[in-house]
Amino acid sequence: MSDHKTHFGFSTVDESEKAGKVAEVFHSVAKNYDIMNDVMSGGLHRVWKHFTINTARLKKGDKVLDIAGGTGDLSRGWAKRVGKEGEVWLTDINSSMLTVGRDRLMNEGLILPVSLADAEKLPFPDNYFNLVSVAFGLRNMTHKDAALKEMHRVLKPGGTLLVLEFSKVYKPLEGVYDLYSFKLLPVMGKLIAKDADSYQYLAESIRMHPDQETLKQMMLDAGFDSVDYHNMSAGIVALHKGVKF
Repeated sequence: MSDHKTHFGFSTVDESEKAGKVAEVFHSVAKNYDIMNDVMSGGLHRVWKHFTINTARLKKGDKVLDIAGGTGDLSRGWAKRVGKEGEVWLTDINSSMLTVGRDRLMNEGLILPVSLADAEKLPFPDNYFNLVSVAFGLRNMTHKDAALKEMHRVLKPGGTLLVLEFSKVYKPLEGVYDLYSFKLLPVMGKLIAKDADSYQYLAESIRMHPDQETLKQMMLDAGFDSVDYHNMSAGIVALHKGVKF
């Protein structure tokens, strides 16, 4: 047991327990993850990811690290952008999610290097990647500051970090969004994935994640020299971009 506490959704747990609890959630939802994403977002998660992929400044031969890459949506897009000369690593801390992503990409004829990797202790050298991306994964990490510093470390000077994550929705929509998240989402989780509790956690984890300005400051504190963000769908999600000079 540690003396340090952290959030697991709305609950408070020992830091040492959080990674295991998050792992249980994603082992549970892995097989239905994409179906639930489509249902939860009305298909919008594909639009958000498409925008993210098209935002990146990449050229053939570049090296990309996809952290918490899960079912491989971003890795697929990065691989198309950098071509056969490039290098795209699909990584996730969760073996179930990584297996689903790897198998899906292999079924599409796309064989990428994969790594079971903890974002807080990345198994890659300094100044290696042109781009690091993390989509809907940062909020599940226990020490977000440590993870952001690691992302900064493995980027080349001039490299970019893209963080796509649920964020703070515009104020007039808060009531409707809460109703959807805490009443409808667990019900859909129960019906589609037979797992209401995991989706309750996912809804709570979104509320506990730092808002747009707070995350921007966290990225600056982690060493990024220039950080800005773009709100999508009325602030339901935000794409943060950090550059390492």
